[in-house]
Amino acid sequence: MASIETIDQGDRVVARRTVVNAPASELFALVADPHRHGELDGSGTVKDTVRGPNRLTRGAKFSVSMKQFGVPYRITSTVTDFRDDADVKVIEWQHPMGHTWRWQFEETEPGRSAVTESFDYSTAKAPKLLEVFKMPQKNAQGISSTLAQLARKYT
Repeated sequence: MASIETIDQGDRVVARRTVVNAPASELFALVADPHRHGELDGSGTVKDTVRGPNRLTRGAKFSVSMKQFGVPYRITSTVTDFRDDADVKVIEWQHPMGHTWRWQFEETEPGRSAVTESFDYSTAKAPKLLEVFKMPQKNAQGISSTLAQLARKYT
């Protein structure tokens, strides 16, 4: 079972990290393809109906069918950070309500990578509303499940 570590990235940021037995480039390619986000999702909210490019880039928009609290909806996000560097790879997208989802990959040794996923609602238009609906706690559980699922995929 994968060890999921809580990472302190400041107020209103929920971040978790695990180590995955896969190269950072392979993991980055998985997240860079929004059509594969349903494979990653451990929260049960992301559906497979995606519109957008096969590979994200900074400024790209993609929309995903979601379902929360039993209610289906579609959300369009914009990629705000996209770095495919040799040492660190980052993908971040912003929700229309202002919060961001971020993935960071660092290859710690050949074929083994530290993966951090974060939900940053410090930039959200209504952070208090997210707190009332317990989204930070719900997203912490979803992130932990997603990372554990990703680690299992490469066990």
